[in-house]
Amino acid sequence: MIIYNVTTHVNHTIHEAWLTWMKQIHIPEVMQTKCFIKFQMIRMLEVDETEGATYAVQYYAESKADYNRYIELYAPAFRQSILEKWGNKIIAFRSLMDVVH
Repeated sequence: MIIYNVTTHVNHTIHEAWLTWMKQIHIPEVMQTKCFIKFQMIRMLEVDETEGATYAVQYYAESKADYNRYIELYAPAFRQSILEKWGNKIIAFRSLMDVVH
């Protein structure tokens, strides 16, 4: 199982609008790609929230091939639309993890 983790720091000025957009639009669109089988969204605790809140969304893929398909076919357009919508009001970084039992 592969986890594609996107951690995002969100400026207070757009926090509520961004959170609604993530829940109602962006995450459903990512899941519609069928590259991931489930997700979870978490809010980071014990971090500096002076300028905003920090969230992580973890998307679970059954294989590296499913993740690669997402990155190749869908990620560029999603990233561009996010940049156009939110600009410098968010800062995101991505990481890839392998579940070890």
